[in-house]
Amino acid sequence: MVDFNPDRLCVWPGYFDIKTSRRSGRRVPKDASVSKPDLDGLYLAARQLGLKKIKREEGVSHPHRPHAQEGRLWVSSSGAKESIGTSTKEELLQLIGGEWRSMQKNQRNEEQMKSDQGPKVGDRTERSQRKASAQPQRSGFKKRSGFKHR
Repeated sequence: MVDFNPDRLCVWPGYFDIKTSRRSGRRVPKDASVSKPDLDGLYLAARQLGLKKIKREEGVSHPHRPHAQEGRLWVSSSGAKESIGTSTKEELLQLIGGEWRSMQKNQRNEEQMKSDQGPKVGDRTERSQRKASAQPQRSGFKKRSGFKHR
């Protein structure tokens, strides 16, 4: 438990969950929210944004979400004001959410580019070639899949 400090802002990953409604606890608009938010992603987005005075607290649950041990981030409001120029918590949350969302999109695009280099998933001829090259050539007795030992 962290002692009370009026300079600190508490930021929970649940504030950025795109599947959660505003009424259920999302604090940013849909265009600044992400899918499957976690503490590591929140920390990386805050660092990428330029925040320096950050403290992670893992294994802590939000009072309205006691079942999820999501953790939280403590951000210095004076540090946020001097490093990125935000004056309110809502502005800070929207900036972090926008950065986090762009990071997720970039990651998805990189994964898509990697998957586009290989054979297409639905192409049967390339799939059979992929299977043949992945399996080592064996000689001798071939085990039948339907055979059961008793």
